[in-house]
Amino acid sequence: MTTLRSTRRALVLGAVPLTIALTACGGSSSSDAPGAGPVNAKPSYIRAVSVLSYNGSTDDLLTGGLGWDGLAGAAPAVSATPTAAELRRRAIYNNYRALVDFTAAGGYGRLYGPNVALDGTVNSTAGAGKIAGKEYIAYADPDGSGRVNVVVMAQIPASFDPANPCIVTATSSGSRGVYGAISAAGEWGLKRGCAVAYTDKGSGNGGHELATGIVTFFDGTLGTAASLGAGSHFTANVLPADLAAFNAANPFRYAFKHAHSQQNPEKDWGRNTLQTIEFTLWALNEEYGPVSSSGVRGVRITPANTTVIAAGVSNGGGAALAAAEQDAGGLIDAVVVGEPQINLRLPAGLQVQRGGNNVAAFGRTLYDYTTLANLLQPCAAYAPANAASPFLAAINATIAQNRCAALAAAGVITGATFADQANVALAALRAAGWEADSDLLHASHWATQATPGVAVTYANAYSRASVTENLCGFSFATTSATTGQPAAAAASPMGLLFAQGNGVPPTGGVNLVVNSAAGPILHTLADGNAGTTGALCLRALWTGTDAAATKLKAGVDEIRLTGNLRGKPAIIVHGRSDALVPVNHTTRPYLGMNRLVEGASSKLSVIEVTNAQHFDTFIAAVPGYADRYIPMHHYNIQALNQMWAHLKSNAPLPASQVVRTTPRGTGAPAIDAAVNLPAIAATPAAGNAISVNGGVVNVPE
Repeated sequence: MTTLRSTRRALVLGAVPLTIALTACGGSSSSDAPGAGPVNAKPSYIRAVSVLSYNGSTDDLLTGGLGWDGLAGAAPAVSATPTAAELRRRAIYNNYRALVDFTAAGGYGRLYGPNVALDGTVNSTAGAGKIAGKEYIAYADPDGSGRVNVVVMAQIPASFDPANPCIVTATSSGSRGVYGAISAAGEWGLKRGCAVAYTDKGSGNGGHELATGIVTFFDGTLGTAASLGAGSHFTANVLPADLAAFNAANPFRYAFKHAHSQQNPEKDWGRNTLQTIEFTLWALNEEYGPVSSSGVRGVRITPANTTVIAAGVSNGGGAALAAAEQDAGGLIDAVVVGEPQINLRLPAGLQVQRGGNNVAAFGRTLYDYTTLANLLQPCAAYAPANAASPFLAAINATIAQNRCAALAAAGVITGATFADQANVALAALRAAGWEADSDLLHASHWATQATPGVAVTYANAYSRASVTENLCGFSFATTSATTGQPAAAAASPMGLLFAQGNGVPPTGGVNLVVNSAAGPILHTLADGNAGTTGALCLRALWTGTDAAATKLKAGVDEIRLTGNLRGKPAIIVHGRSDALVPVNHTTRPYLGMNRLVEGASSKLSVIEVTNAQHFDTFIAAVPGYADRYIPMHHYNIQALNQMWAHLKSNAPLPASQVVRTTPRGTGAPAIDAAVNLPAIAATPAAGNAISVNGGVVNVPE
């Protein structure tokens, strides 16, 4: 049978040829190699490599030695000066739980989790779910300067079969560290016996305490910018005199890698994903490649004989799609992603419909819709129709009313009363492309600071702004619990930042502050209206035409996708209710773009899931979610299994469709797959089929 494997040629990333060919990363011919074949040469951009083995008992690849039940329990202890092993265990614990509903009622330990086999068999034994193997970690840094230092990691389970090699990518979601996708994609790959290729994609949870110079290594342990030098995960690129002046005027501040690297890391997320595949191929050959009589390691695991699935969710899903689009040499066989955050280069002839009617808006960029949401959500949350919104009380009603009034005064919305203004704000969100299915999520997305955190981080990233710019008056600081003003922390947050932070303040004890009329303060407390001035400034960077806006929009233009997956089979799973990454701006138009580019050769299927939203962990953590929303993770696993069957057994991919779930309802009884979670259909009923005609995507009601 002819497969993708038989047609592979030399790998080319963009216009830069790499040396992988049909052998392995950096493979080169040498008389020292077994049979004079290629030598397993480390890719030139990989710096010093750490290799650790885990026995699957006291420690392991998937659970950090905690087992399935330990991940559901209390956070593992760390010492006063945490060791790398302690930080790793805590990072796995936090990152695993951050992307799933970790409650038994929600399905953890029953429908999914380390103790649930790929066939659904459940092992409820204490400590089950541990996976033995090796872990290779390094920086990918093209020039050795340390300015880039993308963290790449290869996990190789003891069950890996070199005769049937496979790799699953697990690019981190959000701005998380290298373990960020361990539950989203890493777990499935490890259970399948595949090596897992992780990367933090150059935006992962790197912090710099500006007053002290404290930074982290890739394992989370601390050093100073001076002592670690090029080994620092992230050091702000600021001249000493400028840094001293900034610290004097802005004490207790922090720089974060995604926001302040001044490199617009998102433009390289696809390349980072391809590089971690190359790194993983090299690591596999270090383990399984033949050894010559002189001790030189050769190549056995190659792109031609290895099944590679690019997987991930949110930003990690977007990175996987970008990697597939850039994969001119055929490293990747297939793509399976959830709720991808993608920015599109919209072609002519594209249209998105729901129930045969054109949607209000589609294909807007992350920065466009997020800065609009950041303005409107705290006002729209109090629309009378949203009275049942989860976490609504976390937005102070007076502050929300003041935000509405400030927006009306600025001409953003209209209305004479608080209720009128809130209704107009909600209508504006719908007109901007959010589905009504997302209405009840606006309050919690703003109150948890997901929306403002993303708006500020990406404003800085796309603008390539220095931390010293205080873009739109925003900065990251430790703050007083009583006043909300920048203040010294009782203990520096840096010690646990690797283990507890997500890379987008507020996180890990570092908060989001803005310069208000009364001075810098938590943005939620600023000017009595949650810092409307700063939010308007962030919005103007998209709607404006000045130099600052032009610079930001140039950064956004660097990250847009085309829809060309090069004919690779792909499944995208997305929740219809997603309020952080709305389907109208991402997955729906991407399906149409792909069809316009690839035509009849397209192998992309889209699975849109009702009653599903972006943050599965909120189902466990935020009251009001569990009775309304089902776990997207359940469908991500299904999609991965379906893709595996397609690649290995020629099983047909499911057609694009809407999967109609049933919420758990009042009291949120334990979820039952038979009742709440219908399977993805091989062939959907006519009323559930998503159609694509030319560039017109029609999603049924």
